Amino acid sequence: MKSGKIPGVIGVAANSDGVTYQGVSGKSDISRNSDMAIDSILQIYSMTKPITSVAIMQLVEKGEIELDVAAAAYLPMLEDVQVLEGFDESGKPILRPPDSAVTVRQLLTHTSGYVYEIWNVNAAQYAATGQFPSIFGGGDGFLAAPLAFDPGTRWEYGIGSDVLGVLITAVTGQTLEEYFSEKIFEPLKMYDTSFHLSEQELPRLATTYSKSDSGDLSPLPARSNSAFLSGGGGLVSTAPDYIRFLRALLNGGELDGARILNRETVALMAQNHIGDLEAGSSGGTAMPALSNSFDIFPGSVDKFGLGFLINSDQVPGGRAPGSLTWAGLANTYFWIDLKNDLCGVLMTQILPFGDADALALLSDFETSIYEQVDKAN
Repeated sequence: MKSGKIPGVIGVAANSDGVTYQGVSGKSDISRNSDMAIDSILQIYSMTKPITSVAIMQLVEKGEIELDVAAAAYLPMLEDVQVLEGFDESGKPILRPPDSAVTVRQLLTHTSGYVYEIWNVNAAQYAATGQFPSIFGGGDGFLAAPLAFDPGTRWEYGIGSDVLGVLITAVTGQTLEEYFSEKIFEPLKMYDTSFHLSEQELPRLATTYSKSDSGDLSPLPARSNSAFLSGGGGLVSTAPDYIRFLRALLNGGELDGARILNRETVALMAQNHIGDLEAGSSGGTAMPALSNSFDIFPGSVDKFGLGFLINSDQVPGGRAPGSLTWAGLANTYFWIDLKNDLCGVLMTQILPFGDADALALLSDFETSIYEQVDKAN
């Protein structure tokens, strides 16, 4: 867990019965010489997405949402969505209607056609024209973004969870903060997970750093609360909080007497929902960094469930095939090994995503956790 190349790190592992390991190392802020603590608050970015997926599946259980219904049935502003095929010789965008409507299932599996403008060449060029607000600008204007391909024809990491966040609010009449707090965070006692930080919590927020190619670390501006609640990346959390979320899923949707999902629903989420498509295979218009970002386990052909990447292969010394996983931009990672009743979360606060030192630390952390299990058995 010690590394001079990463300012600070927190690692927690658990099974369905409880926490089996927790460790902290390094600094939460280098300039202030503040130690990272087990309850330090970190930006989890895209590790927000699995929580949004759970919220959607709660509404599916209640019959308020159907997976294979057009998302436009719940968000009418999506009815006129177009596919961006490219640009003509004069630079004018070539747009056409999609072959089929975007469904809720496709939004959960990154097969909807909605992509991130920062990782898709065509989407970046179109966003630069100013014809729709950026996903990073706040607000729901990004719903006017075009699709990069026909729904269901490709897998490409995108803004589907942000669309789902707006959909949750439309269906429930609650903000994401209200809904998540009532239906997920309070039942699971995740008291340090939220979209907005209070003045009392700010001192516990770890600084996020950008690492240069030479390894130099530069602090990024402090997080500010946003009026837009991003279902794709807006939450802050702690490692102890997030491990409770993972334990609930590991235990079939229940933790300490609080049930957030039915066992059958968790099993459904853990199944492959993209067929023969390969998660991480981004097609012909994605920027090179995208495919590299998902190459955490080279040579592994991965699938995608309802909100989770599914590791298809055994990780040497680590998780079993069929394990669920995802990550956040600032090199936060988790896995849920359903076969071995084990989950883990490793959190740093450095950019860029896929940092080699962070990935090496993740590998060492995971291997050490499984070695502990083997010794105990």
